[in-house]
Amino acid sequence: MPLTGVSAFPLTPFADDDLDERAYAALIRRIAGSGVASLTALGSTGSYAYLSRDERARAIAIAVENAGETPVLAGIGATRTRQVIEHAADAAHAGAAGLVLAPVSYQPLDDDEVFGLFRDVASSTDLPIVVYDNPRTTGYAFTPAMYARVADLPGIASIKIPGVPAEARKARAHVDRIRSVIPSHVTIGVSGDAFAAAGRAAGCDGWYSVLAGTLPHAALTLWETGDDSRLKPLWDLCAEAGGGVRVMAAIAEHRGWVAPDCLPHPLRGLTPDQRARLAHLLDVIG
Repeated sequence: MPLTGVSAFPLTPFADDDLDERAYAALIRRIAGSGVASLTALGSTGSYAYLSRDERARAIAIAVENAGETPVLAGIGATRTRQVIEHAADAAHAGAAGLVLAPVSYQPLDDDEVFGLFRDVASSTDLPIVVYDNPRTTGYAFTPAMYARVADLPGIASIKIPGVPAEARKARAHVDRIRSVIPSHVTIGVSGDAFAAAGRAAGCDGWYSVLAGTLPHAALTLWETGDDSRLKPLWDLCAEAGGGVRVMAAIAEHRGWVAPDCLPHPLRGLTPDQRARLAHLLDVIG
């Protein structure tokens, strides 16, 4: 399965601080019916770090059962290698098509520790692995040299990069530099939705998308056209709210797709003022 195009990262909705299986299944069916290339359950927007092993296994099973022909990738990050390998096994058992791994840690990791994590996980599974570079949450930032080192491991299929430079020439040079040091079969996917259009123009193979997990048709239109002008106020609100998860939760709550207060505690949603501004933005986006 080539990891290209738009991969949607849905919420994992909660009700009374327990996994809302019915709402989650419905979200997955909506996304799968939109035409996205793949669906990534338990990404950062899916709150994987807040879920127990049992909750993660249930979420992946629900995603696979309701995704139809759309391939499902599973987030497996955890602070201990043994736990990551357990999550990978659970995802394989549920029928996931691939894995997404960020080097999650409490103690800061050095390069050898990050490499060892990916080596050990890759040797434990036959599923393809997406390298999830998310320094804002993990505290670890990959260098091009580390992209090359990890991407050379068997089973590594894609790298999820945290955005690109704003200036087009620098963005293209950044993507080209990464591509020059990784194997040709390893794809590059941009993340950070505000960087999607720039990443597409810079030559990224795909977009690991927060927006597609809630409003997939808007995300697909952006990827097809390269035009995100209508969505820039939404990116600003995501930045103000500390990331996309609170905004996506508020959209799903506003549309009645999930219960109020759908994030796992202690996470809370948007403020009343932010929700009012979001409602206006949704009217503009359509």
